[in-house]
This record gives sequence, structure tokens and C-alpha cells, in this order.
Amino acid sequence: MNPSADDASTTPAGPGTASGSGTGCVTDEDAARDLLPVASPARTRTAVRELLRPHRGLAAAGLAVLTAATAVGLATQPLIGRIVDIAAGNRAADALTTVVLLLVAVALVQGLATAAGLGLVARLGETVLAQLRERFIERALGLPLERVERAGSGDLTARVTGDVSVVAEAVRRALPEFVRSVLAIVLTLGALAILDRRFLLAALIAVPFQALTARWYLRRAAPLYARQRIAGGTQQQQLLDTVRGAATVRAFRLEREHTAKVTERSRSLVAVTMRGVDLVLGFYGRLHFAEFAGLAAVLVTGYVLVRDGSASVGTATAAALYFHSLFTPINAALVLLDDAQSALSGLARIVGVADQPPPDGRPQRTAAPVPAPRDASVTVAGLGHAYENGHPVLHGVDLTILPGERVALVGASGAGKTTLAKLIAGIHRPVSGSVTVGGTPLAALPPAELRRTVALVSQETHVFAGPLADDLRLARPDATDGELRDALDRVSALTWADSLPDGLATVVGDGGHRIDGARVQALALARLILADPPVVVLDEATAEAGSAGARGLEKAVLRAVEGRTALIVAHRLTQAATADRIVVMDAGRIVESGTHDALRAARGPYAALWDAWSRTREPDR
Repeated sequence: MNPSADDASTTPAGPGTASGSGTGCVTDEDAARDLLPVASPARTRTAVRELLRPHRGLAAAGLAVLTAATAVGLATQPLIGRIVDIAAGNRAADALTTVVLLLVAVALVQGLATAAGLGLVARLGETVLAQLRERFIERALGLPLERVERAGSGDLTARVTGDVSVVAEAVRRALPEFVRSVLAIVLTLGALAILDRRFLLAALIAVPFQALTARWYLRRAAPLYARQRIAGGTQQQQLLDTVRGAATVRAFRLEREHTAKVTERSRSLVAVTMRGVDLVLGFYGRLHFAEFAGLAAVLVTGYVLVRDGSASVGTATAAALYFHSLFTPINAALVLLDDAQSALSGLARIVGVADQPPPDGRPQRTAAPVPAPRDASVTVAGLGHAYENGHPVLHGVDLTILPGERVALVGASGAGKTTLAKLIAGIHRPVSGSVTVGGTPLAALPPAELRRTVALVSQETHVFAGPLADDLRLARPDATDGELRDALDRVSALTWADSLPDGLATVVGDGGHRIDGARVQALALARLILADPPVVVLDEATAEAGSAGARGLEKAVLRAVEGRTALIVAHRLTQAATADRIVVMDAGRIVESGTHDALRAARGPYAALWDAWSRTREPDR
């Protein structure tokens, strides 16, 4: 029996969660229903227009410069046609000098103007993308954790990484190239009409084939890429669940079941991806047919016009070169539809989150003002909770924690400890019953007030990349260096911080100084001291510490919660032994409550846990 294990019942049965191991398979349809919202195509287009509206001047400037660059470049084909006419007329080589100089000038002007135009379009795209990314992060951080947990962290991770990357790549590469290609197509067709409208009519023979190809592709690509995104998110969620729950998977010998689930998700993703490959191959085949048909029509038209004397060989050559030059922009524009469909699918998933109501911190309107908590007491009355209908996790839990009291919560795996802790911390809202702090319902507190009143420290603590001082100031931005040092000293981490290469200015996190699990937890406790909430919930906050650092971290916990009301989900029963009171849970109910000595003397569930745990302890622990 492991009283420190995570509650198996606290994780909602999302796609591939460990709690569902061996009991059935969650389908892609079930997983999709729990995913975070996805914006409709109309709403996605509206969101893009809203983001572009403040930058209309930049968009117009970029379009104008690219149009000028493309127009200048269209002089190349007639100049080459002029060279053909000079050669056909057996004229002197000196006649080529002016034409060649003009070609050089066209190349220089077009190159400089194209670079400037693409730079303006890229700046526009990056600016809009940055705004969208900031709005997405703001809304994602404001999502209720219960909603994120139900969707699975894999879905949110896939949007933050994969979807944002796809959209960013489209903005940086596809958007400028698409704008340039469309301009080249429109202006080149106009140039064909100027040479002779019959060349334009011949070139337009390819248009029906290209239009049908685009329609055929678009009708199939949008839903296919949407399914691919969902399959990728569910696969990532399954991988995260399996890796994070590796210890539990091994303990219950569920390696085969989880491997099968990972394989199933991976095969589903591969199958959708291969359907996309087949679609793209068919798309290219149809495009090539359209190109050859159009080029053949232009060449035949040129032959007829030259034979009749309606056009020179140079003019026919320019027309053929014009149409041939359309291959690249037309193919680029149509091929970019592939990137566009993928990017639009990702953009819809980003906008779906970015459209969520902002976390403005305002309380809901009530008939009367919400009174401030009168003290730091916590009262739980008739608390019931379920992550799935018909599968309750907590059953009528009643608990009162006095101001300044330290209560340890213990129980076997799946007892409901973490669920109760999260309900008291305000992470979830109970299905039934209530949680009050100082007589004020927790659900009535505005988000900002709730964060100031109750703080949760879990075993999943993150160190943000940057100076150590900035990481600590997340809890209190106006904290002085002296206050930071005092907080570190109270959790016995000051000596370690001073030993870092640059002290509090040392860069930690990704790309910086590596910090072990015990130090990470100590930093979390230091942030807790700086935030100074009256009520603290610690959910196995010392679980990441190894045997050597466990005692020191437990002492740091005691100093961090001193003077506060504390509910501690005890990872080690030595924490429970030093608490003012111990609450024992089993199967979602409180079955015992009392001091360490009283519960041991009662020879009930706690005594059995203590005896089993004591037999496995290392000496001097």
C-alpha cells in the first residue's frame, strides 16, 4: 500500500488517461468532445480581419511595393522577345546593347522592390501573429484548470506548440509567397492581353482544370487536416499520460495495455497523414495536366499568328515565356493551399481558445456584495464531486479547518485526497456541497481575491527561464532583493542561491542553470512566503525530493506554512505526524480524524498505514 501515490481517481478519463487503463478504450470521437473549443471558419476569418484592421496602412504599403516589383519584372519577357526578333532579323550585335542593359536594370529594380515588399508583408504577418499568440496565451492561462484537465494537457500542448508553429511558418513563408504569386498571375494575364488578346484566351484554357483541381482539393483537405490535428492532439495526450504515469503503469503491470493504446493512436495519426499524402499527389497530377494543356494552346496560337503575320516570332516567344512564367506562381498559389488548409486548421484551434472570455477578475453579479472572509478558517460541508456522471469521487465530505491549523490529509491511492485539495483550492467546483473560507463561499470570490486568499503548491512546480530573482518575483513583483533573500532563508535555500554563479541574477530554467527537484520545490515554497496567502493547500509538495533532501524540505514546509491555515496532502507520513490534526480518507470519504498519537492508539486505518509505511522506511528517516 502506498499512501503517497497520486489519487488514481482524480484524473478525468480523457483520452488515454491512466485511470482508464485496462477498463476500455476512449474513442477519437469521445476525445474530440472533451477537447478545447475550435472556432468556425467564419469566426476564424473574422478574427483575422479584426487583427489586420489596425495595420491597414502597412498592408497597403506592402501590396503596393510588391505590385510595382511584379510589374517591373514583366518587362523581362518582351525584352527577351526583342532579342529573338533582333536575331531573326540578322541585325548587328550592337542592337542588343540597349536590350541587355534594360534587362539588367529590370533585374536590379525588381530584386530591390521585391525584397522591400516581402519585408513589409513579413512585418505585417509577424505583428499580427504576435498579437494572436499573446491573446492565445492570455486566454489559455485564464482557462479554468478543470476545463484544461478535461480536455487533457496534450490538447493544449499541441495548440501551443504544433498549431502555433504551423501558423507561424505559414505567416513567415506562405503569406508573402502567396501575395507575390497572386500579383504575378494577375499582372501576367494582363500582359498577355496587351500582347494579343488571343494569347490570353489560349492561356485561359488551363483555368477550368485548375479551378476544378482547387475545388476538388479544398473540399477534401479542410476536414482531413482537422482530423489530423485532432489525431495529433490525442496521440500527444496518450504519450503524456503514459510517460507521466510510468511508475503507476509499471506498478500495475499495464505496459502492454498502454503500449497498445500508444500504438493505436499513432496508427490513427499515420493513417490520416497518409490520406493527406494521397490527396496531395492527386492534386499535383491534376495541376500538371492543366499546365501542359495551357502551354500547348499558347504555342499553337503563336504558330497560327506568326504564320498569318499577325505577330512576330519575338511576340510569340514573349507570350510563351509569359505563360511558362505562370507555372511557378500558379503552382505556388495552389500548392500553398496545402499550407493554408493546415494553417487554417491550426488557426481555428488557436482562435477557439483566444475567443474565450478574458480572465478579468470581476465577480459574478449577485443580489448583495460578497463579504470578505472574516478569518482563515475553511469549512467543507456535504462535498460531493465526480469527473464523470455516475462515477463519484467524493461522497458527502464534511471538514472544518480552524484558522492557523495544519491538517494533514492521508489515505491510499484513489482515496480522493487530491480532488478534495483542489476543491478547497478553488481549482474545481464541487458537484454538490460547498467550500467556504472565513464564512464566504469560495465560488463567490473574484478570481483575483481567490488567488490572494488561497494558494496551491503541488509537486508539478515549474521554473521559468530567466534570472532567479524574476522567478521568485512572480509571486510578488514589488518584492525587494532583501525580501527575496529572507524568503529563501526561511526555506533553507539562501546558501544555495548565494553559491550560484551570479547569485539571484543567475539564469535558471531552460537554457540556464539546472535545478534539482528539491530546490525547485524550495523555490515554490519561497514564492508561497512572498505571496503570503492566509490559506495554503500543499498537494504532495515534497514528492520530488529524494531521500536525502526529504527531511530538509519537510522543515521548509513547516516554516513556509507557519501562521497560515494549511491543508497538506502528505507524501510522507512524517509530515502527517507533525501536523496539528490528521484526516484519513478512503474511497472518497473521511474515515478518521485526530492527532498522530490518538489515531495510532485507535488502531484504525491510520495506524495500519503508519505500520505499513514504517516497515519500508530507511534507517534514520
